[in-house]
Parts: sequence; C-alpha cells; structure tokens
Amino acid sequence: MSENVWTSKSLSDRLRGAVASFGLPRLIIAGFLLLLFIMAPFVGVNFFTQITNTLNRFSWNAVMVLAMVPMVHSGCGLNFGLPLGIVSGLLGATMSIEFGFTGAMSFVMAIVLATPFAVVLGLGYGWLLNRIKGGEMMIATYVGFSAVAFMCILWLLLPFKSPNMVWGLAGKGLRTTISLEGYYDKVLANFLQVRIGDLVIPGGTILFFALLAFAMWAFLHTKTGTAMTAVGSNPTFARASGINIDKIRILSVVMSTWLAAVGILVYQQGFGFVQLYMAPFYMALPAVSAILIGGATVNKASITNVVIGTFLFQGIVTMTPTVMNSMIHMDMSEVIRIIVSNGMILYALTRKSEAIR
Repeated sequence: MSENVWTSKSLSDRLRGAVASFGLPRLIIAGFLLLLFIMAPFVGVNFFTQITNTLNRFSWNAVMVLAMVPMVHSGCGLNFGLPLGIVSGLLGATMSIEFGFTGAMSFVMAIVLATPFAVVLGLGYGWLLNRIKGGEMMIATYVGFSAVAFMCILWLLLPFKSPNMVWGLAGKGLRTTISLEGYYDKVLANFLQVRIGDLVIPGGTILFFALLAFAMWAFLHTKTGTAMTAVGSNPTFARASGINIDKIRILSVVMSTWLAAVGILVYQQGFGFVQLYMAPFYMALPAVSAILIGGATVNKASITNVVIGTFLFQGIVTMTPTVMNSMIHMDMSEVIRIIVSNGMILYALTRKSEAIR
C-alpha cells in the first residue's frame, strides 16, 4: 500500500515537474492547437492539408524568429528593429531581379546582394544600441519603423528599370507587389519536397532553416559565441575577463540583421511575391511573440525556443480561422486571424521580462 502511494506521488511530482519545465501557458497553447487539429476533420476541414499549411508557414517564418537569438544572447534584448534587416533583404531581392538573374540563381544572388546592406545597417544599428544601453528594445522599435518609412520614399526614387517591377504608366518607381514567377518562386519549397497523399512537406525550406539553426548553435558553442553569452548574462564579469562588450554586441546585431534579410527572402519564395512599402512595418511583432511563446526571455533564447514558438504561433494563426469558418459557415477568416495573432502578440509581449513559464 505504501509503495503504491509513493509511486503515485512520484508520478504526480514528475508530471508537475514536466508541466513546470514546459510551461503551463505553452502547454495550454499546444493543447488548443492539438484540439484544433482533432476538430478539423469533424467540421469538414482536410486534416493533412492543414498540416501542410502549418508546416509551410513554419518554414517561411522560422528564419526570422531565429534572427532574435544572437541579440538576446548578447543582452541587446528582443530585436524589434527586425524591419532593418527585412529592408536589406528587399533591396537584395529587387536588385537580383533588376540584374536579370532567374531561377535558383536569383535567390542566391538576392542573399549575396542583401548581405552588404545587412552588414552596413547592422553596424550602424549596433553602434546606436551601444549608445543607449538599457533602452534597446524601445529604440529598436523606432529604428524599425523609421527604416520602413524612409524606404517608402526610396522605392519610388531608386533607378530601377525592370518592367517586371516598375509602375507601368510612369515607367519608374517600384510597384507595391512584385511577382516572383520566373525568379525564385518556391525555389526552396519545391526542392526535396515530400508528398504523401494530401500531405506535402517542404523539405528544402525546412532543411535550409535547419542548416542555419545548426550554424547558430555551433557558433554559440565557439569562443566568440561563449563570449557573446557571457556579455548578455553578466557584463561585469565579461568586461573583467577582457571581452570587448561593445564589439560583441555589434557582432550580434549584424548577425541578427543578416538573418532577418535572409529570413524575408525565404518568406517571399514561399508566398511567391515581394511586398514593398509598408508591408514590413509590423513583421517584427510576430517573430518576437513566437520566440517568447517558445519559452525565451529577454536574456536567454535557444534553438528549441525558436522551433517550438514558431510552430505554436503559426499553427494557431493557420488553424483557428479555418476551423472557426467551417464551424460557423461564415467567411470571417481575416477577422479571426487578426484577433488571434494580435491576441497572442499582446499575451507574449506582456511577459517579455519573464518569458512564458
């Protein structure tokens, strides 16, 4: 009898420990997502199609969430200035099309052409954050918004001539939306794609993210990566150890900006078009929320946080409007999507100081 009681207590303690480790809010979100998947067939929604949609959105957004990791490790906080990197990626994309690159080469060249912009803007952004230590996340928000607003002017003034991008009547100024057909549309999504009936797994996109995630994990275990973590965890100790704090912080910002530039290119190839002007304005918020929902804090983030958070966030945003529409037989997908996504963003940001536990 006493042995059974001890065993039940042990199981109860283990269960509590597992819940505490994973985090109750994340467990609730995961449970809600699982419920949506279970409900899908009963309301007339194709289960495997929704799994495919969730995997697609996960693979398109994961790199931008990964961009949060280096700045969190260096103590610069969550990168609300993500649009700065996104703008770099957009410049790389438009220049790749302008120079006439097509197919997979246009994607490679978009990354190559975006890199100098990401490095230069990252250096300036990092210098600015070093000047205002302690208020990084607030200033980063203004930097991101300002970059998007400034680029709205440049998209009209830059001397692009490609007929696939400029306004038809004026012959100058870039369009709001540019099709990637014939360029790098689905270049990763169609590579190593796995089809099992209605289930489609975008192997190339997931592999591309996995390679970047592994590279980030490997970097964080190098001498420089360890120094970056030390700067974020204990700046006083890092300084006493002879680490150049400002230099490490700038490096983390450059890495984050470059990953954001690559991330928007991965996002574009999935959707099949480039969106300019105000499109990147709020793109930092879903990425920040995803990594927080995954269990990160403003001082600590891991690749696991990126994977879990992106899947949960994109899964909820994908599944909720589809299942709700099928239940109430009304087309309210966009309204439901806005309510759910903004609700999750608000929930995550109110816990930015302690993460979701």
